[in-house]
Amino acid sequence: MTLLPDPWWPVAVMAFIVGVDGLLTFWPPKVIADCLDGVGLPRDWWWVLAVVKFLAAAGLIAGFWIPGVGLAAIVGLIVYFLTAAGAHLRAGYIGRDFWLNCLGMLVLNVLVLVICFLV
Repeated sequence: MTLLPDPWWPVAVMAFIVGVDGLLTFWPPKVIADCLDGVGLPRDWWWVLAVVKFLAAAGLIAGFWIPGVGLAAIVGLIVYFLTAAGAHLRAGYIGRDFWLNCLGMLVLNVLVLVICFLV
C-alpha cells in the first residue's frame, strides 16, 4: 500500500469528475434531479451533496502532496457511493440511474483505490 497515488492520473480524473458532479448538484440536469428525487432526498439537502463532493475532490488533489489524504478521500467516496446504493435500494429506485451512475461510480472509485493505492 502507498500513501501517495501511483499512478497519479486516475486520481486526477476522479477529482475532476467529482468536482463537476458537485457543480451539477446546484443546477442538476433532469437525470440527476430524477435520481435525487427517486431516492427521496429532500431538495433543501442537495447542497450537502455538493459540499461532500467538493471536499472529496479537494482531498484527492491535496493527496498528491500530503501522504494519506488522497487515500482517505477515495475511501470516503467509496463509502459515499455505498451509502447512495443503500438509499437506492431502500427507496426501490433501482433503474438505470442505480446501475449506471451509482454503481458505476462505486466501481470506478474502487478501481482507483486498487490501482493507485493498493497495487
